[in-house]
Amino acid sequence: MTVYTSLVRPALFALDAERAHELTIAALGRPWAVNALRWLPRAPTDGRLAQQVFGLSFDNPVGLAAGLDKQGTAAPAWAALGFGFVEIGTVTPRPQPGNPRPRLFRLPDDRAIINRFGFNSVGASGVAANLAAALPIAPRIGINLGRNRQTPNEQAADDYVRTVEVLHPYADFFVVNVSSPNTSGLRDLQEGRALRALVEQVVTRAREITTRKTIPVLVKVSPDMTSADLLGSVDAALEGGAAGIIATNTTVSRSGLRAPAHVAGETGGLSGAPLKAMATGACRTLFAHVGRRAPIVGVGGIFTADDAYERMRAGASLVQLYTGLIYEGPGVVARIVRGLGERLARDGVSSISEVIGADV
Repeated sequence: MTVYTSLVRPALFALDAERAHELTIAALGRPWAVNALRWLPRAPTDGRLAQQVFGLSFDNPVGLAAGLDKQGTAAPAWAALGFGFVEIGTVTPRPQPGNPRPRLFRLPDDRAIINRFGFNSVGASGVAANLAAALPIAPRIGINLGRNRQTPNEQAADDYVRTVEVLHPYADFFVVNVSSPNTSGLRDLQEGRALRALVEQVVTRAREITTRKTIPVLVKVSPDMTSADLLGSVDAALEGGAAGIIATNTTVSRSGLRAPAHVAGETGGLSGAPLKAMATGACRTLFAHVGRRAPIVGVGGIFTADDAYERMRAGASLVQLYTGLIYEGPGVVARIVRGLGERLARDGVSSISEVIGADV
């Protein structure tokens, strides 16, 4: 038990889930909160955890997944917690409210969350203003891109490209999100020809718009595809110029949940512990297919250092947390980073890069 799990989490879980989310993000955006977080125990810098991945350097492989800080209002707080990188968004080019409330549901018995936010976003310009106010930001920043609800798939590339044009000064990498289950028709963009064309346009514009750096473009995939469809989508993304893959988004599966039916039956994407096996399996499938030519970012059901280490041995070069942070609290980042170093020492490994895909 920690102070968070014994005192803070019960207080937050007594509130409506989205209200607790809003209050937490608002607090983390305040300078006093950032200063307070710096007093939390941090894992010591460990050179064995540093890597070069899709052309970028990372001090440690533990990142914040998209969906928690959608508007980029708490970026300095994530640095203070010790994250090696942060993914902001999903960001749409124009502001939109997302789906009607309620749209966020906790499943404590499963250590899981269901959300159907539907890309609620202040828009690319609003996120740019938030990130500009937060500069300088220490960890690597990724921007997760989505289309507006009213934009048909035939014009989706225009939305993704527009957000690239606005947010490229703040992005170390972009993520093309075509796998959220909460925007009607979005997952149709995972089809090979559509995805290749979309990625090509995003990659081309990202190269054209800046001369100061190369901004890699990643694609986030769904855990709900068959292996054949997953590999077909990934091949198309790589042919379009994608530099890496994020595996995976949330799932629409409800298999094996212990939560009451009225909660488990809510529509939306499921994240957390029940997603772990699916996401790990997707990592193994992808690594067996692409090897090291396309780095994989593993996300879904990571709560502990063992979870992170298993995901990396299944093929992930980097890992991300979201639901694990909600359930375990801010100290989980340091515990995972420290734990990864301990597992390298146990296994006699000198660099985290040596374990990537070791179990595949």
